Amino acid sequence: MLQKELNAPLRERLMLTKNNEIQPVKDGALDRASGHASVEEFGPVTKPSLGWRVLVGSLRGFLQIILMVAVLTGAFFAMNKLIDSGEKPKRRPSFKTVYTVDTIIAKSADFQPIMTVYGETVASRTVDLRALVAGEVISVHPDLRAGAKVKAGDALVEIDHFNFEGALREAKANRDETRAKIAEFEARIESEKAKLINLNDQLGFAEKDLVRIQSLRKGGTSTQKQVDDRMLIVSQRKQAASQTKLNLVTENAKLAQQQAALERLEWRTTQAERKLKDTILTAPFSGIVSSSNVDVGKLLGANDVVVSIYQADRMDVRFTLTDRRFGRIQTDEMGLIGRKVSVIWLVGGKERVFPAVIDRIGAQISASKGGIEVFATITGKLDIAAVRPGAFVEVRVPDKIYKAHVRVPESAVYNDDSVYISVKGKLAKRAIAVSGYDGDFVLVSSGIADGEEVLTTRIAEISEGLAVVSETEAKARALKRKNGKKPGMKAKNPAEKAS
Repeated sequence: MLQKELNAPLRERLMLTKNNEIQPVKDGALDRASGHASVEEFGPVTKPSLGWRVLVGSLRGFLQIILMVAVLTGAFFAMNKLIDSGEKPKRRPSFKTVYTVDTIIAKSADFQPIMTVYGETVASRTVDLRALVAGEVISVHPDLRAGAKVKAGDALVEIDHFNFEGALREAKANRDETRAKIAEFEARIESEKAKLINLNDQLGFAEKDLVRIQSLRKGGTSTQKQVDDRMLIVSQRKQAASQTKLNLVTENAKLAQQQAALERLEWRTTQAERKLKDTILTAPFSGIVSSSNVDVGKLLGANDVVVSIYQADRMDVRFTLTDRRFGRIQTDEMGLIGRKVSVIWLVGGKERVFPAVIDRIGAQISASKGGIEVFATITGKLDIAAVRPGAFVEVRVPDKIYKAHVRVPESAVYNDDSVYISVKGKLAKRAIAVSGYDGDFVLVSSGIADGEEVLTTRIAEISEGLAVVSETEAKARALKRKNGKKPGMKAKNPAEKAS
């Protein structure tokens, strides 16, 4: 009835007036000029209620929803019918996933890894030559410049020696004068000694004569005056002998003074000779000049640094070992001192290898470098034209010997404490103890038995029981299948899956 009312010719149509009131409009009663019905021609009509308008809108939305659902349902059934009517694809058979991997056969042995550290070359022997005397430089060695080679005994610098020659002459003259005085005193002493002998002899004769006169006096054959004269002579002889002895003591003291003076003058003479010799500064050993601060005409003071040189045929290498490495090598049977190392110097794109021996440890532990400083002396023949201090070098140091260990690649170790063993095509986990490292390899002390097949391929989803096949075995299987196929048939791809 509602549709009938909507479709039927409305005799009374609605229109909007100026006062927004809905008025009925009759057929044929439209205003020709404005297109609106005239209000005067028709009477008022009843306005549609709000409930009626809501009902009409709800019915319209419900009809649209029903139409949409019908379209979707029809499309779904049509698609299923098309799928069912088409040819079904063949289902591929499923295969078990097998990983083709690399493995190694474990074998225990003794290993000595090579540690690689870096250091620099340093001169084994370096000296700063200083001027031993003051004076003007009158001569300089022609090769006295940085980087030049000098030989042991070469005169590097010569200082004016005029004053030193004069001092030496004076010292020698004083020495010779003292020597002459010593000879004079020695002659006097010999003379006094001879005189003393004569006086002692005369004293003896006088004493004998006195005894004889005294005997005659008792016999009444001599006078008292003769006895007194003999006693006077004896006294005079004793006095002369005593004076000679005193003179001898004096002369010996003077001789001792002159001998002491001679010794002092001998030293001064030697000192003057030494200073004269020190006017020429010579190279103490064959080496390379690292710096020079002298030229002809320069006035040098005593103790001024003239030139610095280092020994050319001996070079050390200084490098640092971490506390862990140092302690590990120290506990080895060989120890650290005397351990042979290799020094590699990369120059011009080529490696130059020099043998060396560790001969000492640094005087102090360097906390800033994080280890202990070690020195090794290069024992091989050095090319002094090329090897110089300060060269950056690589040092290969033999580590301690690991006895009865198994060496596996780092890729075989998981979580630093386990590996996987292939047992009849299945992976089995093994807990291991890592003792050290040898380059890209890990040294295992326990957990792996000799002859076991250790997995070396890295698998992200690894787990125990995972099916694997070694690369060698996979190739052998493929070759076997290839040889066993019929002519004209294509070889099927293996079901193995590479990781």
